[in-house]
Amino acid sequence: MTRSYLESAVEIARESGALLSRFLERRIGFELKGDYDLVTEADRASERLIVERLSSYFPTHGIVAEEGGGHESPSEYRWYVDPLDGTTNFAHGYPVFNVTLALERAGEMIAGVIFDPVRQEMFTAERGSGAWLNNRRIHVSKTSKLADSLVSTGFPSRKRHLNLNVHFYHQLAMCTHGVRRGGAAALDLAYVACGRLEGFWEFSLNPWDMAAGNLLVQEAGGCVTDMKGAPVSLRGPHIAADNGVIHAEMIELFREIFAGQYRYPLPVISVG
Repeated sequence: MTRSYLESAVEIARESGALLSRFLERRIGFELKGDYDLVTEADRASERLIVERLSSYFPTHGIVAEEGGGHESPSEYRWYVDPLDGTTNFAHGYPVFNVTLALERAGEMIAGVIFDPVRQEMFTAERGSGAWLNNRRIHVSKTSKLADSLVSTGFPSRKRHLNLNVHFYHQLAMCTHGVRRGGAAALDLAYVACGRLEGFWEFSLNPWDMAAGNLLVQEAGGCVTDMKGAPVSLRGPHIAADNGVIHAEMIELFREIFAGQYRYPLPVISVG
């Protein structure tokens, strides 16, 4: 019997999520990966589990995994794996993190899962079959104006002092209901897909951060491009995902900010 790609990903994500939950209870320590990025024993254990399961079920498939435990393959199938998205949150006991897996066939994403073990929420999508949360069909929100939207973003751990996203953060914070910064990009994308957020943008994500979420948003009826409105690439410099209705308005605002045109000047701090 042929094993379903999506069913296998769901099974593996649940097993990995249970493993992460056990680590969370222990409040394990962390190490630095480079100057800023955190990595924990849980990241590595989760990745080993996922890679072992995928290699057992689909031995010819390639695997791209965050902690380097994957392998390339001549197969047209490639899995993107983030064994613990939201490591910094996890390391501090902040309960916003997830496991995410996505499958690409010949350059096209065909299946993806994002599992939040804290809330027991399993987001799934398969190309052409819609997006789902715990087996319930989900759709993006119908909010039609950026001013009525709740959006989210993130900031990279490395070189925060050089990151230009603070300019985008300020402008979006001023012209929406607010900007959330959850610290787990895959969940942000899942929340766009199910209508909890209207939009999301971020710079310098890795392929495994956004592969499953990209498919989820599209299958839920939303729109995903880069921040200049061009087709998004998993290895591109930035991503913009939303409900589709506010997309043109978001891209126009991003265009202004890239050009240094600010609708809302930064406030002047007066002392005394």
